[in-house]
Amino acid sequence: MKQLVLEDGTTFIGQGFGSDQESYGEVVFNTGMTGYQEVISDPSYCGQLVTFTYPLIGNYGINRDDFETVNPAILGVIVKEHCDHPSNFRSEETLDDYLKAKEIPGISGIDTRKLTKIIRQHGAMKAMITSIDQSVEKIVNMMKETPLPTDQVKQVSTVKPYVVPGRGYRIVLIDFGMKHGILREFTKRNCHVTVVPYHTTAEEILRLKPDGVMLSNGPGDPKDVPEAIQTMRQLVGQVPVFGICLGHQLIALAAGADTSKMKFGHRGVNQPVKDLRSNKTRITSQNHGYAVDVQSVQSTKLRVTQVSLNDDTVEGLEHATNNVFSVQYHPESSPGPDDTSYLFDEFLDRIKQSQKKDKEALYV
Repeated sequence: MKQLVLEDGTTFIGQGFGSDQESYGEVVFNTGMTGYQEVISDPSYCGQLVTFTYPLIGNYGINRDDFETVNPAILGVIVKEHCDHPSNFRSEETLDDYLKAKEIPGISGIDTRKLTKIIRQHGAMKAMITSIDQSVEKIVNMMKETPLPTDQVKQVSTVKPYVVPGRGYRIVLIDFGMKHGILREFTKRNCHVTVVPYHTTAEEILRLKPDGVMLSNGPGDPKDVPEAIQTMRQLVGQVPVFGICLGHQLIALAAGADTSKMKFGHRGVNQPVKDLRSNKTRITSQNHGYAVDVQSVQSTKLRVTQVSLNDDTVEGLEHATNNVFSVQYHPESSPGPDDTSYLFDEFLDRIKQSQKKDKEALYV
């Protein structure tokens, strides 16, 4: 038996699966009905205990194809029920076996509906998965005295640059906690991708002579990555830039806008987003706990291009004079709908148009 203890003392008793170790982090919830393998392996969940609102998790097992990183950074899995006997032609191991191998604790048999309501009412909070013989009072006191980490990006970013070769456009991809789905989208388009660490300077990036720069997704507060904000400021106007998720927030901060922590964030595969330019609405995959403050955008050279239909938060930005744009959601999906994968084509088209203008300028 295990217990999940929230920082306000609320306690849930359930059965343990996966690793037997304790885990302390921020508890959040994900509303996806499928895609648990991609969620568990998404680096953006670094430092978090994820509650799955869909009641049965693990029913199609774990396969070799759907990972978003090799070593997951998630700290715990919370479910109503986990499946010990998955049924799917791609299944290679159970969720329990995978979590054991990756030393990730899980707890099942708890009222995830009640837990989700608590998070929605009070916001994401500290929590701990531990054995039932631990004192709840001592755990709560420990959480009060122990702040959550602020170096999540450092934990999940690549340590050294590496190349995914191709014959197309040369893309520098800044890894703040990159999902493999991003690389899949670029390799589909035959791009030559150089993945670099989060603290790579603008000078080092420009020395690689990129056709475009991509700012990836990642965990935590964008303000905890000041070096990336400075890099972004120096890249603007030098090369076409596309940012998603954390990259979107970093672009906003670099332009002078502000970001703030959301009450419980957007985590799921059914988030409706409206494009203000085309007046079209698309369903998106999202995973973030911070958002760009819409009022702060007005004093910058950015303009809001897309908004959430659930809460009117900023979902897309575009620079008024430079070739920079971003979205808050995940156009590579993984998991989720692929409604917005066209944005990778838009990025490459922006690169093409930028190069065309540069060539024309040579003959003026």
